[in-house]
Amino acid sequence: MVIKMEITKEKLKEWEKKFFKVPQNEMLMHAVCENGILKTAKKKDVKNKLTPLFRVRLKGGDVTNQRQSGRCWMFASLNTFRYQIMKKLNLKTFEISENYPLFFDKLEKCNYFLETIMNTFDEKQEDRLLSFLLSDPIQDGGQWDMFCNLVKKYGIVPKSAMEEVASSSNTKELDDILDTKLRQATVILRKLYEEGVNQEQIKAKKEELLEEIYQILVISLGLPPETFDFEYVDKDEVYHIDKNLTPQSFFEKYVGLDLDDFVSIINAPTRDKPYYDLYQVQYLGNVVEGKKVTYLNLPIERLKELVIAQLQDGYPVWFGCDVDKELDRKEGKMDVDNYDKEKLFGSFFQLSKEDALNTYESRMTHAMVFMGANLTSSNKADKYCVENSWGKEVGSEGFYIMSDEWFSKYVYQIVVFKKYLTKEEVDALEKEPHLLKPWDPMGALA
Repeated sequence: MVIKMEITKEKLKEWEKKFFKVPQNEMLMHAVCENGILKTAKKKDVKNKLTPLFRVRLKGGDVTNQRQSGRCWMFASLNTFRYQIMKKLNLKTFEISENYPLFFDKLEKCNYFLETIMNTFDEKQEDRLLSFLLSDPIQDGGQWDMFCNLVKKYGIVPKSAMEEVASSSNTKELDDILDTKLRQATVILRKLYEEGVNQEQIKAKKEELLEEIYQILVISLGLPPETFDFEYVDKDEVYHIDKNLTPQSFFEKYVGLDLDDFVSIINAPTRDKPYYDLYQVQYLGNVVEGKKVTYLNLPIERLKELVIAQLQDGYPVWFGCDVDKELDRKEGKMDVDNYDKEKLFGSFFQLSKEDALNTYESRMTHAMVFMGANLTSSNKADKYCVENSWGKEVGSEGFYIMSDEWFSKYVYQIVVFKKYLTKEEVDALEKEPHLLKPWDPMGALA
């Protein structure tokens, strides 16, 4: 059945008359045109709702700044690592190089993309899969498992060993160059396949193209160090130096975590994703030979329990969320009561978490770190302390406060130690993962 409704001039006049029959509508129009939607809709009575006081509060270092890049997942991951280093070395603050993993992530993602193209030669150019892959070949975003793949293969280095550069702090130009190169490579490799060129020749051409990408990355980001000296001064003003370290030995010596001890938990309350099952997303990854991005889906209240357990044991929690939803950047508050858009517009905007995922209204867009929680008498949290990577100028010196209600609605993923899982949850990790389409909302990168 096809139903058509044309917007006529008469209908517009009718709506206009109805609009101005309500006295306050004209005032609202002037207020929003002058101040914007959120500033006008901001609730004044919630200003003191989320105070920066927490029963459990881990002390981190100075807030980092990803600047004009989509490296939040790297910054959040490295911020959990640096917490270990600061405790171990008695440091007031410390920063691990974010440019170093960026270099190898770009290189590995380009290789992963080219491998994907070679594995989809039989896909038609106009099919959805190829269109999806080519729409955004190289992204800054990533996932916890992708970060672990980089660390296992390449290690980490202090920021002093590989500093930020123009193209790491503002990645758009580099991403544009790599996107063009990868699309060009797609054309070249698919033509070779269509012409019947043998597999070895195609692989040789792919390696040649990848070498060109390596050269672009070295020119843009600098050459990653193979060895370096680590100098630092601790809280007691004592100078230390550790010479001739490799990125792998630095990680082993100063972080020393078994990355296989972590598990990625999601909350996706949609009918196609039953709880206590594992999920993977097609063509989502960076290191070809690395671990696949894998999620265990659990109810939202279970995610909260796991966050609290890890914080109480003194370790921060990496998490992914839809950061811009109901966010007050100036105050640094993430709360569903920040704005009253319904009253402002006289219209209802709410969707359930399930409906928001199914309609792409919401999905994971950003990764940060839980550094604290305010616990009630029943050991539940009513608010959380969040370390962001947008510098000190936003929030409270770079830290945010999240309400429990906001957590329920907009937090999609956490990473915790496996030791906090129940037997049922541990057993679920042995299940065969369900394979999701590349465009599934759970394929969104932080």
